[in-house]
Parts: sequence; C-alpha cells; structure tokens
Amino acid sequence: MAQAFSAAGGSGPPGGRSSIIHHALLAASAALMAVTLYLVFFWAPTEANLGVSQRIFYFHVPLGIIGLISIVIVAIASAMYLLRQDKRWDDLAHATAELGMVFATLILITGAIWAKPVWGVWWTWDPKLTTTLILWFIYASYLMLRAYGPKGIQQARYAAVIALVGAVDAPIIYYVTEIWRNAHPDLVIGPLAESDALESRMTTALLVSMITFIVLFAFIVAERYSLRRSESSLDELHQTASVGR
Repeated sequence: MAQAFSAAGGSGPPGGRSSIIHHALLAASAALMAVTLYLVFFWAPTEANLGVSQRIFYFHVPLGIIGLISIVIVAIASAMYLLRQDKRWDDLAHATAELGMVFATLILITGAIWAKPVWGVWWTWDPKLTTTLILWFIYASYLMLRAYGPKGIQQARYAAVIALVGAVDAPIIYYVTEIWRNAHPDLVIGPLAESDALESRMTTALLVSMITFIVLFAFIVAERYSLRRSESSLDELHQTASVGR
C-alpha cells in the first residue's frame, strides 16, 4: 500500500508513471465532481418530506464513509509499521490521519447543517453523532501527538497505538443505528442497508458521489504521502548533519 501511494504521489521522475497517475487522478476527480454536482442539484429528485435540505445527504454520506475508511487505513498502516519498522508505513498513516481529520470535521459540519432544518437544532447527543465526535477527538489526539509529542521512533509507536484503538470506533459508528435507538436516519449503504431505502435516481447520485470522493481522497492522500516522504527525508538529513557536528 505504501509503495503504491509512493508511485501515485509524484515522487518518480517527471513524465514517468507517477506523473501519469497524478494527472489521471486529478482529471478524474475534477470530471467526477462536475458530474456529481449536476446529478445532485439538477437530476436527483427533491425528497418529499425533507425538501432541498436533503441534498446535503449526497455529500454527508460519502464524507462519513471516507472518514471511517481513513481511520482504518491509519490503523492498518500503523500496524504494518509496528511489524516491519518501515518508516514509509508510518508516513502513510500520518498523511492519511491528516486528511481523515479534515473529513471528520466536514462530517460534523454537514451533519449540523442538515440537522438544523430537520431536527430544529444544530447538535444533539444522538449516539451516531456522539461516536462520530469521539472519532474527531481521536484524530485530534493523533495529530497533537505528532505535533507536540516525543520525536522519532517513540512518537511513531505512541501514534500507532492511538490509531489502533481509534479504529475500534469505526464499526461502532457504522452499526450504532442498529445497536441503539436514535434519531439519525437508518443505514443507506452497506450490508445492513434496506434495498429500497432510496429512489433509484437518488441511489445513482449517491453512488456517483461516493466514487467521486473516493477518487478525490486517493489523489489527496497520494499527494500528501509524497510530501510526507520528502519531509521525512529532510528530517533524516538534519539528524545526520547534527550527529556529524
């Protein structure tokens, strides 16, 4: 995985395969986003009960799914780092956590915007919302440790532990509507989702939006991973130079 992101992140020679993948992901992200915006605002029907406010659903759900996927990737990369002591896995975990924090923040923001016209409040301590907020704090703890914690191998190990513990929250967030009664809508994606939960055009718009955000996520993570590898190389050079003095 780390090697694949290294290739996609533009670390190879100009005009090489990495450059082609970089431009392909960028072009695909832009094209898919344009299609998604058309489907969401012009093609998909307006929901009868929620009205126009429901259209944020096509952004909120993909953001939520990717926010969960991110912490799982961070945990897997962290586990691989602990097993192999390969800095590339730690860099992938760090890069993914940064983007995961962005997506987790957007989950909460879009959820609040949707909740206001539907529930009449910006926030309520619904189990789904509460467990998602916990995920946000997990990302925040991970990145604060990266910024202010001990440097070197010790920092990477502590961060890996946070990631592995944090990944437990992902399935809880997904299944929480099945575990506890709450005001949050039922699942619309995954094995527990009802097959007729959405009208066909709504389902199509949601699937296209999911693909769009996954491609965008892959592009940004690859770019951030490439930059993170460069930062790690500079840190190693700095440490080597300091020892040599």
